[in-house]
Amino acid sequence: MCGRFTLTTGQRGELEARFGAALPIGGGLERYNVAPTEEVLAVCGDGEGRLLRWGLIPHWAQDLKGGARMINARVETVGHKRPFSTLVASAEGRCLVLADGFYEWLRPEDKKAARVPFRFTVDGGAPFAFAGLWTRARVDGERIRSVTILTTVPNAKVGRLHDRMPVILADQEAEAAWLSPDVSGAEALDLCRAPLDEARMDVVAASPLVNKPDPDAEGPHLLAA
Repeated sequence: MCGRFTLTTGQRGELEARFGAALPIGGGLERYNVAPTEEVLAVCGDGEGRLLRWGLIPHWAQDLKGGARMINARVETVGHKRPFSTLVASAEGRCLVLADGFYEWLRPEDKKAARVPFRFTVDGGAPFAFAGLWTRARVDGERIRSVTILTTVPNAKVGRLHDRMPVILADQEAEAAWLSPDVSGAEALDLCRAPLDEARMDVVAASPLVNKPDPDAEGPHLLAA
């Protein structure tokens, strides 16, 4: 799964050039511990950059409680499982979630000991995109735009820590295809089934402060074990 990630850069212009979209002002950058229910930066299928609430809220939701349970969606089932199937079928429901790292945890043999976080990066720390699905809802009169991140089987490097990993689109061509209205839902999912090549990934231990999503668990000090 993907339960925490990073987007540590503060260079909005560089991200806009990299992903070919204007990004909203007001959040998403210089984040070292992005947690579920927080806002994440995304580029949607209509070409717009948006801040989306992490944890999908279907249009029929009566409250926000279910969002925390829909932070991830399995690529093997999204094609036929509500509410994901409708979203993946159309480019309007697909998006790129911008990141430059994600965390997974090692569970120590001592069950009383704290889990040890590790941060995975791609291509030496360059920004990349998770494959995401997003939607709009209205809850208690408030308009909510929310997102889930797809997961797949892990490569060998991630598999040492977890049996799932987020779908990282392989390159800008794959990102463009994921957002293209000319690509069907089935074709889009074919971009997501294989995990990213482990040779492109690095992993280092991170600070145990990552374990708690609170105001003290934010900043570059989290990247040092």
